[in-house]
This record gives sequence, structure tokens and C-alpha cells, in this order.
Amino acid sequence: MAEPFDPFRYAHEHRREVVWLSQNTNHLVPPEVVRGAMETAIAERRYEGYPRATGEPELLELVERDLGLRGLPAFLTGGGTEALYMITRALLGPGDEVIASDPSYLIIHRFIELAGATPVCVDIYRPPFRLTADAIAERIGPRTKAILLIDPLNPLGSGYPREEVRAIAELAHDRRLTLVNDVTYRDFSEGHALAAEFAPEQTVTVWSVSKNCGLAGLRLGGFSALPELSKRIARFNTNDLGVNILAQVAALAALRTKPSWIGEVVRTTRANGRRVHEVGLGVAGVTAPIAPSRANMTILDIGATGLAPEAVQEELLRRHGVFVRSGSYLSPSHGRQFVRVSFSNPPAEIERFAAAFPQAMAALAGRPVAAR
Repeated sequence: MAEPFDPFRYAHEHRREVVWLSQNTNHLVPPEVVRGAMETAIAERRYEGYPRATGEPELLELVERDLGLRGLPAFLTGGGTEALYMITRALLGPGDEVIASDPSYLIIHRFIELAGATPVCVDIYRPPFRLTADAIAERIGPRTKAILLIDPLNPLGSGYPREEVRAIAELAHDRRLTLVNDVTYRDFSEGHALAAEFAPEQTVTVWSVSKNCGLAGLRLGGFSALPELSKRIARFNTNDLGVNILAQVAALAALRTKPSWIGEVVRTTRANGRRVHEVGLGVAGVTAPIAPSRANMTILDIGATGLAPEAVQEELLRRHGVFVRSGSYLSPSHGRQFVRVSFSNPPAEIERFAAAFPQAMAALAGRPVAAR
């Protein structure tokens, strides 16, 4: 019996030929931003010794300045995902409930369950495609311990207006709930607001350099909170000897220079997003429900085509070398309706998607490709 197709194994084995539009990674930061700093660190053999346990002081200062969260010190972790694991283990227990959403970044939901708690999911696969303070208030019960606010939201690309963030933060403050504010994609969202601005006592801000600085493979992120709350979370730190020094060196170099390149990265990302929506809407039965995206990814709803997202994912990857993500990874209720496409990529790679997507959809549907 043949093994089921493993898209990630296939993509990694063919990484030199594959256009990676599946994990919201950023391929637009100029490589010279971090190359020299990492080459120097390797030449100095810094990898032979342990880094400072708390992180490079300048890096911590740059993260705090980048977020604009003075007085809420940064704590480094091996990627933002590790920070989320620490937070859920430290602040949740059996019987607790966390208000979250569906669709969502479901790894966090798994961490909630590992702590013995339960994610209470609000269905947001309809306008405005995000949580609202009213929807959250309706679901707060005696066991509610926290609210998960991902802004912008993976996988939809939807985001929160400033006044909605304020309303949710004030609700968390009034009900004494922890507000976990995952802001991994905030640099792509115009007018983004941090919940900690409105409810610093309740908010844990989770950040990462994976997407804005293009350093996903180096795994560095963290959280920011008031010292007392941060201390509670830090009990579950596994990196007691410090986070990867090469990752810190790269993040330092990126954050030092970020004002000089982030604008162009965002402009190209937004133009790519418009192109992805245009391509999707050019295929019969496909819709782009969140346009424009406030992140560096979006979804294309293929529900009306009758095609399975896993089949679309495999057809694009095997036949065209274009890797998008099946929605089943991101939503128990609606995952069979969409594929997620990320687009912080060189425009030429987006054009490969533009050529491949109509062909793949037509091949799966058994119809000829329409002339364009």
C-alpha cells in the first residue's frame, strides 16, 4: 500500500525548484541585511560557547523599541511558537477555558489542550472574519481564563481596527482575563494596534522575527509582559542556557537596519497580495473573501468548485512546483473550503502561482484551461 503524500517532505526534497507559498515565510528581506553579521559570528566561532542566558542586551532593547512597549521587557524564546507553549503551560490548568477562533493557528489550540484547558472557538468564517468584543463577551463563562487574539489572523489575513482591539482589551481588563496577543504579522498591517497599550496588566504580547525579518529558519521570538506576569511564564523556560546565538546575531542585524528595508518589503507584499486575489477571482467558483489582506497571506475559497484543498495543494506542488497550504490544517469547520496562499515572495514567484493556479484547477476539474 502506497504511503500517503507528504507535501512537506516533497517540498523540502525539491526545495531548489519549489516556490514556497505555504508557511507565510518572508523571502523579500535583502540577504545582505544579515549575511555579514552571521559570517562574522561564524568566523569568530561564537557558536562554540553558550550565549547570555537572557539574550543579547542590545537585542532585547531593539525588540522593546520595535514593539513600542516600554516597561514590558522582552523575553527570548526559540520562536514565537515556544513562547505560546510556555504561556499556555504557565497560565492554564485543567478545566480552564480560552476563547479563540475557527479558523485559527491551531497549534496554539493544541497547547491549550495539553495544559488541560479547552479552546472555546468562535466561528469567524463570515464577515468581519475576526473576533469582536461582543462575540467574546457572549462566550465568557465561569471557567474562562484567557482570550487568544491573533492580529493579523493566520490563516485568513484579516485584522483588527484599533477600536476593536481597545474594546477587547478593556473586556479582558474588566473580567480579569489574560489576553494573549499574538502579533507575528503586525508589520504587514497598516494601523496595527497592540492590546498591551490598553490593558498592560492583562496582556502577554507574543512576537517573532520569523516573518517581518525573514528569519523563520533561525527560530527566534518571544513574549513581552509586565515583570510579575513574565516571571510566572518564565518558570516553563527550557532555554535556560540561552537562545541560539546565530539567531540572535541575525535578529540584531535585521532590527538595526529594519527602517531602511521594511517599507519596500511591505509594499511588495501588498502588491503580491492583490495579484493573488486577482488570479483567484479569475477561476470559476473561487472567491477571495478577505481583500485586501492585512497580513502576508490570504485564503482562496474553493468550496463552490467541489475540489478538495488537499488535491489542489498536491496538484500545484507536484505538477507546478508551487506549494500552497490546505485549509484542513487551519480550521476544523471550514478547512475543506479553502487553500491558504502566502506572498512575501519575489514577484516572479507570484507569477509562477498565477500561471499554475488556473491550470491546476482546470486539470482537477477535468476541463480545458480558459484563454486569458
